[in-house]
Amino acid sequence: MTDHIERLSDLARERGLRVAVAESLTSGRLANTVGSGADASEWFAGGVVAYLTDVKERVLGLVPGTDPCSAACAEQLAIGARDLLDADLCVSTTGVGGPDPDGGHPPGTVYLGWATPDAVGHRRLALTGDPEEVLATTVEAAVRLLAFHAEGLRPAGPRRSPQQTA
Repeated sequence: MTDHIERLSDLARERGLRVAVAESLTSGRLANTVGSGADASEWFAGGVVAYLTDVKERVLGLVPGTDPCSAACAEQLAIGARDLLDADLCVSTTGVGGPDPDGGHPPGTVYLGWATPDAVGHRRLALTGDPEEVLATTVEAAVRLLAFHAEGLRPAGPRRSPQQTA
């Protein structure tokens, strides 16, 4: 995973990208991992951890009635956080960590959403293992997805003024 964080850090710095995350399943682990990237204070806009469905609806614009373990939810969370944090790239995590099924979904059913200024999509993962393994694998896959999509993005351009860093 270190290679993917390093690549994401390099791309974000070189291209002036602003990166964000939205998390349900991973409860802040993804933001913690992304924030450990080199010079993250220059490119990591932040993250939103929204575990309760009503918070996802209010803060990130999840359409009421959307299955919280679905491609639609993952995409909506990514769009919501991308817009809220004025990011060029956002990845979201949602799903069932286990050990038991939830909402008719087996444990290990995970959706990663992604959103850029021009595109939105998702990846479905069917993971095995205990909850800790599911969460670790989800974070690793989300970081790889961020690095992959950062490869295709160009500099943000003059649409925003330089930001103060922490």
